[in-house]
Amino acid sequence: MKAGYYVGDYTYEVRDIPERSAIDDEVKIRVAWCGLCGTDIHKFQGKNGASVVVPPIILGHECSGIVMEVGSKCKYFKPGDRVACDPSYGCGKCTWCQQGFPNFCLERHGVVKGFSEYVYPPERNVYHIADSLDLEAAAFTEPLSCSIHGLDLIQIKSGKTIVIYGMGSIGSLMLQLIKYSGASEIIVIEQEAEKRALALELGATLAVTDQEIETIAQEINIDYVVECIGLKETMEQAIRIAGKNGKVLLFGLGDPEKPISFNQFAAYTKELSIFTSYLNPQTSERAVKLLESGLINTEKIISAELSLEEIGDELSTLKYARKGKVMVYLSKDH
Repeated sequence: MKAGYYVGDYTYEVRDIPERSAIDDEVKIRVAWCGLCGTDIHKFQGKNGASVVVPPIILGHECSGIVMEVGSKCKYFKPGDRVACDPSYGCGKCTWCQQGFPNFCLERHGVVKGFSEYVYPPERNVYHIADSLDLEAAAFTEPLSCSIHGLDLIQIKSGKTIVIYGMGSIGSLMLQLIKYSGASEIIVIEQEAEKRALALELGATLAVTDQEIETIAQEINIDYVVECIGLKETMEQAIRIAGKNGKVLLFGLGDPEKPISFNQFAAYTKELSIFTSYLNPQTSERAVKLLESGLINTEKIISAELSLEEIGDELSTLKYARKGKVMVYLSKDH
C-alpha cells in the first residue's frame, strides 16, 4: 500500500509499504479522506507536533473510511462499516488514564497514520458514523473533537462577548461551535478580507483586523478570547485585549522556540485566566454527533482536495492550507 512520509529535512515521500491483516482488536480501515493538519505542517518544518517527532513518520491523523477487516478480538465493528478515527491511544491503565486524562497517558502514541491507504487502530479508537454523513465531512471528527475539548475548558456562558483569532480550519470550526453557545457577540480577527466574509457567513457578528480589535477592546469588555493561530504576536495580543474576569484559550500550536510574554500585573488587575488545550480526550463521539446533525458546515472550510502525491508540493508552498482545510483523498469514497 502507499503511504506519505515526512523523512526529515523538509522532505516528503510517498512510499510503498506492506499491507497486512488486522490482528487482535484492530480494525483495518480503507482510508477515504484525511485532513492536512497544522501539526503535519509543523512536523514537515522540523518542529514537534503534539509529541516529539523522529522521522521517518507517516503523516496525517484526521481520517475516515470503510472497515475492510477486523481482528479476532474485535466485537463492535464488521467489514463495510463506515467509520471515523481517534488517532491517539491511551493505555487505560496508567495513573493519567485512571484519572480520566488519556491525553496525558504515559504510553500514549498515535495509532492512526492517515496518509496511507489503510490504517489499523484498535476498536476503542474507531467510531461508527451514520450513512447520511459524507465520509469527507467525517474526516473532520478529530479536529472538531479537539475544538470541543478546548471550549469545554473555558466553559462559555451565554450572553458574553467572544473574540476568535483566525479563520483557518480550526477557527472556522470554533466559530460554529461558539455560535451555538449563546454568545451575545462573536468577533473574529482575520487579516484577509475573504476570510472575514466567511466569518460573517458562518455566524460571526463582526469581523475585523488585529489593528481594529485594539480600539474595540478599549470600548467593551471582552469575556473570552480563543486564539487559533499560534503566532507569538497574536497570542500576546489575545492576552492583552482580554477584559476583566476574562478567559483566554491559547489553542493554536505555538513555536517552542518563540515563547510568549505578557504583563503579569495587567493580567492580575483583570483577574485573567489563561488556558491551553491538549488533544481530544473523550470528545470524539460528540464530534461525530455534531457532524451527523448537520450543524457544522465543513464544505465552506475545505480549500482543496489533493492526492497523496500532491501533498509534497503543498507542504512546501502551503498554497491551499493558508486558505482553509486541505483534504487528502485516498479511496475517495463518500
